[in-house]
Amino acid sequence: MNKAVLFNFLVDKENRKIKVERSFDAPVELVWAAWTEADILDQWWAPKPWKARTKSMDFREGGSWLYAMVGPNNEEHWAKQEYLSIQPKNSFTCWDAFCDAEGNINTAMPRNKWRNDFVDKGHQTLVNIDLSFDSLEDLENLVKMGFKEGFTMGLENLDQYISSQFYLRKQNKPDNKARIATYVNFPGNTEEAFFFYKSVFKTEFINGINRFGELPADPNQPPLADHVKKMVLHVELPLLGGHVLMGTDAPKEMGFTLTQGNNMHIQIEPSSKEEADRIFSELSAGGHVQMPIQDMFWGAYFGSFTDKFGINWMINYQAK
Repeated sequence: MNKAVLFNFLVDKENRKIKVERSFDAPVELVWAAWTEADILDQWWAPKPWKARTKSMDFREGGSWLYAMVGPNNEEHWAKQEYLSIQPKNSFTCWDAFCDAEGNINTAMPRNKWRNDFVDKGHQTLVNIDLSFDSLEDLENLVKMGFKEGFTMGLENLDQYISSQFYLRKQNKPDNKARIATYVNFPGNTEEAFFFYKSVFKTEFINGINRFGELPADPNQPPLADHVKKMVLHVELPLLGGHVLMGTDAPKEMGFTLTQGNNMHIQIEPSSKEEADRIFSELSAGGHVQMPIQDMFWGAYFGSFTDKFGINWMINYQAK
């Protein structure tokens, strides 16, 4: 992955604006999803040790996102984004304001209008962010509240989310024979779970256990805690009949939030790109696509979705 990250932050008091340019080492589809889907926003929007917690989200023109910034002592600060215009994968605008838990706007606090433009750079995405304020006082108050520092930390959380997601998918199998696997996530006890499964099925791990400590160091991200470095990044265990169980830890320290239903995917690995397209198209019909199927820079043809019955799937074609 390209470690060169563009980050420009400009306070334009004359025009009552804050302008941010930020690049991300991921295609526009994933970056767009990270800014517009509540389950991903909850994983990166808040600066650590705070967390974002969505109460409701309706991402459409006229819809809104109501969420709380939750502190380490469970203190809550509520905010609301009201969406004005949306051009999918290109841009969206919204009002952003402080509020109460019911979404009633706090007019005593600064309010601003966001415009986010997403520029497709192939394997990277540039996001141009323009914040407009009703008054210079509102702008200055937000700056005094530590907006730059908090927003910068949130964007670094997103970098970490992206790098972890992609690194997990870069595990290549030795050939391109068709295969079906189940991918499971655990909050920190993947190793314990997989040694238990290993004892039951009496098989051996494929290529051992990869750990978060093996991730290449990134100077743009905070170092991993020692206990996180020991967690499982990726492990594969054959079960029966050629079926493979894959797993990873999803540490809360990296912004992951596991809930019942999002911790398991069925991964289909077809033997051809054409079959991958067919399965993706037919199986995702009526469902919700998280990642459209496409060529990825690590060499796979990949897409993910939840089908109309609520089952999570990943389609992954890897050329030999």
